[in-house]
Amino acid sequence: MVKIYLARHGQDEDNAKGILNGWRDMPLTNIGLEQARVLGQTIKTNNLNITKIYSSTLQRAYRTAEIVADTLNLEKPEKLDLLIERNLGVMTGEIIKDIEKKCSPNIIKADPVTYFLSAEGAETFQELLERAKKLLAQLKGFKREGNILLVCHGDIGKMIYAAFYNLSWKEALTQFHFGNSDVLLLSENSKQDDRHIYKVKQHNH
Repeated sequence: MVKIYLARHGQDEDNAKGILNGWRDMPLTNIGLEQARVLGQTIKTNNLNITKIYSSTLQRAYRTAEIVADTLNLEKPEKLDLLIERNLGVMTGEIIKDIEKKCSPNIIKADPVTYFLSAEGAETFQELLERAKKLLAQLKGFKREGNILLVCHGDIGKMIYAAFYNLSWKEALTQFHFGNSDVLLLSENSKQDDRHIYKVKQHNH
């Protein structure tokens, strides 16, 4: 049975500054580059048998995926459009600390993230969940041998997790934090409680 591992990218410049990035395409910080190197080494040390890496098209994810691929001596990651982060609409580029002020009462407070549920031009979490379901169907159609690593982002990563384990989008938002370079396991043979394979120290505002 193929296992899917889901990794969030290393810290990028927007993460470090406390800015909502969405489709903004900022590079990794030095901390993010180191997180990606440690991620690759951890996957190698734990013999996760990754044979293929797919990545979001945004550079913070793709650079993370490249570093992991180099560490594992794998071919270049393949970009998948469906792995791109949630489109944040008019909230793109806004300060994270301003979410509650700008978007209340349509928010959900989870530790340590506050999520806004609607904004002009932004994908809803239900729409994001549907996109995640399309991604999983696409991956099933590839019929690959060996395990897969998906390198993506916080919001879409949680919706992929929700789609795989048949959770609501709200459950996925409030159950756990998906930090930079954390790794989640998607496997029919594993308990949902075993989701976090690897967690790293977070450095963001």
